[in-house]
Amino acid sequence: MKLINQTVQALTIAGTDSGGGAGVMADIKTMQERHVFSAAVVVAVTAQNTIGVQDFMAMPQKMIDEQFASVAGDLKIRACKTGMLADVATVEAVVANLKKYDLGPLTVDPVMIAKGGARLLSEDAITTVREQLLPLADILTPNLPEAAELTGMKIDSQNQMVAAAKQLQALGVKNVIIKGGHQTDSKDSTDFVLLESGRSFWVSAPRIDTVRTHGTGDTLSACITAEIAKGHDVETAIRTAKKYVQTTIANGIEVGHGHGPLNHWAKIAGEGNGD
Repeated sequence: MKLINQTVQALTIAGTDSGGGAGVMADIKTMQERHVFSAAVVVAVTAQNTIGVQDFMAMPQKMIDEQFASVAGDLKIRACKTGMLADVATVEAVVANLKKYDLGPLTVDPVMIAKGGARLLSEDAITTVREQLLPLADILTPNLPEAAELTGMKIDSQNQMVAAAKQLQALGVKNVIIKGGHQTDSKDSTDFVLLESGRSFWVSAPRIDTVRTHGTGDTLSACITAEIAKGHDVETAIRTAKKYVQTTIANGIEVGHGHGPLNHWAKIAGEGNGD
């Protein structure tokens, strides 16, 4: 009997990056490298490069709804993720569609500010994300500034990372990974993970002196989503994603004049075909 629609599929719900290094572009590249077919719901379009974000525009709600309907009506999505969500109306449209369709476990990357400093989520939308989107999240992947925005906490130490993760979990998130990459005084990039079971652990990788880190958060969350789609548990997905991001940075490429993109085709040492 011929198999139909059985290739592993995942969905990214985010904004584009015309420079190719972040957003939907990074998500698709990452999922492809992890041997997962990537579909996309584009909720915003940016004019962006390695130097910064020059402009962006949110998509009309009708178009967002129609993209969700198209994907859900044909594909077999096993996991999904959100990235840039722009404003309140966009967040609410995404939440409504996530409730309407079964798109598998949800990873939320609460994208707020681009590498160059441009705000990608309006101030008033932070409350909407906190109250409406986070309770739907199976995995939440904020960096330190994003975790501080969502919790209202000052996060300058590992103890505060632990406290922030617990506070975010109390909002309804099942699993939280707080990324410590912004702690530049450390020789390692160390993240804290709090699982739904209550178990916690730290994942670290040596810090690499480079400006070519554009799209690291998108890539990490996309890799986690791809691994979840393949049926791996949350801890395995997070550990694989940490290794993958480290590999993409360590094997850098020369693109642009500013915060350059990652090398998404880099292979994790000792790994086969990304399965």
